Amino acid sequence: MAPLVALIFFSVSGGAYGIEGLFSTSGPGIGLLLLLVTPLVYSVPHAMVCAELGTAIPVDGGYYHWVRRGLGRFWGFQQGMLSWLGGFVDLAVYPVLFTNYLQSLVDWAAPGKHVLFTAGHLQFDLHWFVCLAVITACVLLNLTGTAGVGRTSVVLAVVCLAPLLLLSVAGLTHVLGDGAGPGSVAQLTSRPDQSMANAFGAGLFLAMWNYSGWDDVSAFTGEIDNPRKNLPRALALSIVAITVGYLFPALASLTLGADGPAGWKNWHSGSFSDVGGALGGPWLRTAVTVGGMLASAAMFSALLTSSARVPFVLAQDGYFPAWAARRTPRRQVPVISLIGSSAIYALFCLSSFSSLIVVDVFLANITLLLEVAALIALRVREPDLDRPYRVPGGPLGLSLVALSLTGVCAWAAWQQFTENGTRAVTYCLVAVGACALLYPLMARRRRLAGAEV
Repeated sequence: MAPLVALIFFSVSGGAYGIEGLFSTSGPGIGLLLLLVTPLVYSVPHAMVCAELGTAIPVDGGYYHWVRRGLGRFWGFQQGMLSWLGGFVDLAVYPVLFTNYLQSLVDWAAPGKHVLFTAGHLQFDLHWFVCLAVITACVLLNLTGTAGVGRTSVVLAVVCLAPLLLLSVAGLTHVLGDGAGPGSVAQLTSRPDQSMANAFGAGLFLAMWNYSGWDDVSAFTGEIDNPRKNLPRALALSIVAITVGYLFPALASLTLGADGPAGWKNWHSGSFSDVGGALGGPWLRTAVTVGGMLASAAMFSALLTSSARVPFVLAQDGYFPAWAARRTPRRQVPVISLIGSSAIYALFCLSSFSSLIVVDVFLANITLLLEVAALIALRVREPDLDRPYRVPGGPLGLSLVALSLTGVCAWAAWQQFTENGTRAVTYCLVAVGACALLYPLMARRRRLAGAEV
């Protein structure tokens, strides 16, 4: 149970590292509200969907098989490809976040600081080579197998959360000893002319990113001991741990107020290092920075475990070449898929943190809605399917889950469109269109390869 919870924890969260921009974007009051509301309307419903489908169909490549079985091969292929393409963006976030924390300790790690060579518009600097080193280390860890990644995640969870616990204690001491208080919470939005609706919408994508990834564990469900029993429990424990892990460091950090280098108005990814320095001095600053770096690496490693299985199962199903389904003889790690995917993630590390997140959440929400549709379709088409866990409440409960997830995803997409224009929407439409056009070619290849119908 502990390694499974740790893998889910790092697939979704990794601690409060990376939530800093939520408060400078939406304000302290709305930021805290988002941390409380998002799990209720987004994480809990999605975890319920994953628990039912994951226990009913407990196989490797879970969400691909869920959608294929519920909606057919075309939609299953879309789910697999869009999840894999989303991984290009999603997994690139974490090496970038690692290096963002590192640059608070060493100036040379800043983006564009030391450019070694260029290729067209791409700049390969020391920032990117640090990202490449993180990816290489995580690939080597993944070659030890899922169990090895899970055990390592347990250790890293303790190491990464300890600085945040110390940060929370330092914030409490600041309140009790110096008479400070989280008065910033009374300011709901980030600026006086920002409406509550706009503040909520502006921060929703970042909140959703920090609470997404519940289906990633399904990619290796076949390797979990007794998943029909352990998966729902692990998902429930992870939701509680992640929500608490966000709230306490945020409340402690808000005691510093709005202004100054560590004030919430100036927060961005990596700013908890400055908060640690302001609350506890250089030692806490260093501890928080190292914790953020290790959490980012652990999140990349956990997500690599799941994302590398997607091209593997597509190869098993005949869409990709058979050599892409090769596994190491002892640990059964999909080595070709693992290394090939990691090379693509390294190229996407050349993008910025914020732009990666927006595209990531768009693609994640598309695949999430396909999972909801598959759940409903399987309820209708296979009512007698053994479901050790069911979304409670019967048809009404299922309808509420579907409406909650659809409504949140649609509203977040609209808010992002009105705030930032068509760029992210265009990228996602291109990805969806390319996957749809690719299917006939891959289906023909599958038939010629003699795969089972």
